[in-house]
Formats: sequence, C-alpha cells, structure tokens
Amino acid sequence: MTRPMVRIAAGQGFWGDDPEAPVRQVEGGAIDYLVLDYLAEVTMSILQKQRLRDPATGYARDFVSLMERILPTCVERNIKIVSNAGGVNPVECGRAVAQAGRRVGVGGGQVRIAVVTGDDLMERLDALLAAGHLLANMETGEPLKQIRDRVRSANVYMGARPIVRALEGGAQVIVTGRSTDTALTYGPMVREFGWPWDTYDLLAAGVVAGHINECGAQASGGNCSAEWWNLSNLAEVGFPVIEARPGGDFVVTKHPGSGGAVTARTVAEQIVYEMGDPSEYITPDVIADFTRVRLSDEGGDRVRVDGVRGRPATPFLKVSVAYSAGYKAVGTLIYAWPDAAAKARAAAQILRERLDRYGLAFDKVLTELVGWESTHGHLAGVPPPDLPEVQLRVGVRSQDRNAVARFTREIAPLLLTGPPSVTGFSGGRPRVREIMAYWPALIDRTAVEPFLSVDFLPI
Repeated sequence: MTRPMVRIAAGQGFWGDDPEAPVRQVEGGAIDYLVLDYLAEVTMSILQKQRLRDPATGYARDFVSLMERILPTCVERNIKIVSNAGGVNPVECGRAVAQAGRRVGVGGGQVRIAVVTGDDLMERLDALLAAGHLLANMETGEPLKQIRDRVRSANVYMGARPIVRALEGGAQVIVTGRSTDTALTYGPMVREFGWPWDTYDLLAAGVVAGHINECGAQASGGNCSAEWWNLSNLAEVGFPVIEARPGGDFVVTKHPGSGGAVTARTVAEQIVYEMGDPSEYITPDVIADFTRVRLSDEGGDRVRVDGVRGRPATPFLKVSVAYSAGYKAVGTLIYAWPDAAAKARAAAQILRERLDRYGLAFDKVLTELVGWESTHGHLAGVPPPDLPEVQLRVGVRSQDRNAVARFTREIAPLLLTGPPSVTGFSGGRPRVREIMAYWPALIDRTAVEPFLSVDFLPI
C-alpha cells in the first residue's frame, strides 16, 4: 500500500559538512529516510589516493563513526539511511558499518546493509577503450587514451535504480559509490510510491527534490544571500526535510525549533545552484525541466514545490575521471600598513625575479592580494594607500616537481630579504601537492548498467 507521504531528510551536503546535522535530523522530528551526500569530483580522487596507499580505505570514514551514534535510533524508528559514502570502496565501507552496528548492539542478523558497486571503471578502463569507448573529454573532444597513464580514478554517475533494488531487498542502510546526489532522495520516492521508470514528470519531480536536498542547509538558510543577517541560530541550522507525496508535489521544510529558515527565496537559491541549462537537467534516469517549477511559500518554514516536467533520459551515462596534471604549491605572507599592498607586490616581483634567475619553468604563476583583489580580481581596482594589511598569496603550477619544490624554498627568505613589516609565515615551507584534474566524459549506458550490483551484508 502506497504511503500518503514520505519524509526524506538531508543530513550531509558534502564530505566535511556539519557532523551534528545528521544527529539533529534523526532526533529533532519524524523522518522516514536520512540521505547523506559525501561525494564531489575532487573527493573521488582524494579517496582513490587513499585506497592506493591502503586497500582497506577509499571511503568516507566519518560515515562509520556517525553510524555508531545514530544507527540504534534509526533501527528503532525504522529510519532508512541512503548514502554515497562508499566513495571508491563501498564494499569496505559496508563492512565497516556492519562492524560498527555490532559494536553498538544493533543487528542479530536482522538488519541489512546494501552495498552498491559497479560504478568504478578503473579495472575495466583498458578493455572499454579497446572496445571503442573513447571516453572523450566533453569540453575538448580529446580521447581519454591521451592521458590514460595519468588516470587516477574513473567513476560513472549512477542513478536511482540500484537504490530502489536495495530498498526492495529490505536494506536499512544503503552504501553506494558515485551515485548522483539527487538519486539519494528520489530513489526512496520511486520505491515508496511505486513510480514506473517511464513516468517522467514524477521522476523529474524527485530530481528537483533531490537537488534541493543535496547541499544540506543551503536550502534552509545557510550560504543564503537573502537577508542572511536576519536568519536566526545558524549555529544549529535546520537541514531540509522533503515531505514527498505520490503525485510528485512536495513540501520543503525543517524540524520545528531549528535554526535558519525555509522560504521561497532560500529554496529558489538552491534550485539555481550549479545549474546549466534549466530546461535540461540531465540525470541517469530522467531529464528534468526546471523552468516550470512553481514555489508556493506557505509560511512557517514550509515551501510547496510542483509543476515539474520531465522527459526520457539520454542513452549515455556521465563518467567522472580524475587524472594527474602536475604539481602545485601555494605560499603566503602578510604585509602591514603603511603601503601594505605596495610591499606585497614588491615582494611578489622579487620572488618572480629569483625564480626566473634559476631558470625554473612553471605552467602558471598566480599572485593575489587577499583582503583586496582575491575575490573580484581587477574589478577591485587600485587598493587604497591606508589599507591596514594584505596577505600576499603566490601559487605555482608545473609538470616539474623539482621546480615547484624550489619555489617552496623561496618564500621564507623574503622575511629578511624583502620589504618590511612582514608576518604570517608559520608551519614551515608550503607543501608540494599533486594536481588532480577533472575529465568529464560520456559512455554508452549499456556498457555499465549490467555491471551495477547490489549485495547485502547482515549486521
């Protein structure tokens, strides 16, 4: 029997978000699902580097400690948890969650964890290229084979179908790899309301709900430009809760008494966030048309959303590839009044002359005055002579690690060999870091979907 309403709460907008937010979502009011979004393009490359160092890692370990805190309550209240915390190693993540459940006395073999795999293409990459899948860069058209030896991770964005299969199998906790952010929310809607995969308007409504949920408190007052100074208690901001109904309309709200606000403005700001063509918001399961979305502010931190339209998905899935693109380092110093900006620029010029004298080759050298031009660049104009202080930030990028390493040794000498009134150098030399570049590509979905699997682990 279809439920008249399902409450789907967002508890995480990114890896590193408020660690108490999921706890507040579970304990602050009635919910049926808790969705936790950990992944971004750069996150996948970080997790892959971790896994290369230790095969038992490669997932968001914060998720495991969170499960120790909230899993007993979620089991007691039958709150299902859907998360892409599995990163590049969802199997080990699922095992770690099962162990955490046993540590806190949950289970007895009755609670099931579903692990979704198949999005990771690294082991199949050469075979896919040999079969004619070019995985061409969507922006440049270059084939992936040009950088194959530098690829560090390659993951397909999965839709909601594996999540629905996991829920149908009785999962209490679902751990995926590179699921799309929106699928974490609309997967439960498809399952609860029995939506067929060709009811495109309904699926698109679920995508909009997922898009509102995916960035956590950004839909409920966080990072909001609309009279942000009037928002109350952002220290305990309420994360959004989607009250979804079978017909596709839904209400965005938050728990009573929590901070922030849910208004048509806060929801609208999140809807247009990271938006390309609003008439073609492409997901693995449906293309959503955001141009017809209607927002109705009902007051009391409740905004109704309807009017969403959708059409069939494309024959392709998107692939997120991260590859090594050289090395970088960033050094900073602070210069004080008087003539703070002039001193900082003189120091930058001295640094550049020294680097040139050593014959070091850099792909790019970026100089910024933080506190004046780092946000708006040349639009900031000429800094005033009475500027109290600025931070000089110089970054370099090169294919030559040795060149970047030499740059890191040239920051500290400016303390005694450059302009006066300098401070802010601490922590030793800047670190040399490998650059992970993003390579977006498309692949025929028939080369991926047969490999997506859902496996269950008992607690």
